[in-house]
Amino acid sequence: MRFLHTADWHIGKKLAGFDLIEDQRAVFEQVKQIARDQAVDAIVVAGDLYDRALPSEAAVTTVNEMLVELNRDLALPVLAISGNHDSAVRLATGREWYQATQLYLNTQLSEAFTSVTIDDTQFFLLPYFEPFAARQYFDDDKLTNINGAMPRVVAEMVAQFEPDKRHVLVAHFFAAGSSHSDSETLVNVGGLDSVAVDDLAPFDYVALGHLHNRHALNMDRIQYAGSLLKYSVSEANQDKGVYIVDTETMTREFIPVVPEHDVKTVTASFETLLSSDYRQTMNTDDYLAVTLTDVQVIPNVMQKLREVYPRIIGLGRKQQVAIASQLTVTKRHLAPMTLLAELFEEQMDQPLSAQQQKWAERALRAAKEAD
Repeated sequence: MRFLHTADWHIGKKLAGFDLIEDQRAVFEQVKQIARDQAVDAIVVAGDLYDRALPSEAAVTTVNEMLVELNRDLALPVLAISGNHDSAVRLATGREWYQATQLYLNTQLSEAFTSVTIDDTQFFLLPYFEPFAARQYFDDDKLTNINGAMPRVVAEMVAQFEPDKRHVLVAHFFAAGSSHSDSETLVNVGGLDSVAVDDLAPFDYVALGHLHNRHALNMDRIQYAGSLLKYSVSEANQDKGVYIVDTETMTREFIPVVPEHDVKTVTASFETLLSSDYRQTMNTDDYLAVTLTDVQVIPNVMQKLREVYPRIIGLGRKQQVAIASQLTVTKRHLAPMTLLAELFEEQMDQPLSAQQQKWAERALRAAKEAD
């Protein structure tokens, strides 16, 4: 069989105050088309359907519509789990009758040990869970973290393996050796929730969610799908999409999706950003994190930039960062004004103006008087 592996939809997410639901709907349409084009037999969603435990009405409506479109309109089995952003109780509403249409949605640890078999593959749907759930299920007070609980979880699943089937684990956690990005909510303290990849060895494929970078873990049989959109500036250089997994050959293919509004970082002067030539090289509707190279004060800078680039999500100054990072050596023998002049010219590639020198001298006198 062939299935589509996706995760971390985060429906209802906002980026610097911008509502992303329309962007999420647009990229979801691409996922549907990929499912059609690739003639997949099932859809796997490895957690974090929602961005928060108390999603907005618009987010709930959107997730419901997406599940209906995949499961009913495309007539595909959907195998989904809750992630750390989801409310397990709320997401499970209606679960009892979902299976009538092959919509399998697990939100509790106890549900993970009943596999779902489709064609040649047994799927084990393991939702995000806290250590106390493992302690209760196994009646073992020694299970104080996820890493310690996983060998017990996997062993119980392995006991149900059918020898003539492929075995796929769908899960949502931080696997040892992975790395976080800014938009992910950390679910570990001191690494205690990380799962050792060796514990996942019995499975033919592990379809993971939680980390937004699909390259967070590079292993033959363990794969993060990554998020469908870029949800922070730290993800600006990541490619987003879904995986198509073939269980006959146990190979996977990444298929990218293209956002309506990309997340990009730009570094330029205020004048350059407003020039018509520069604007022609940009999609001005993208979400932009702007770093200005200017050193002078620019009145109403954000308002003026947003007249051209309405989706600015961050604004900073390049020189401020450089000064903060390079102030490591103090030339104690220099007079304060001489030191300031040297430092300013070194960082700004231009000398202090006469007016700036007057301001600095006035500030220095005030500081001495205060002392």
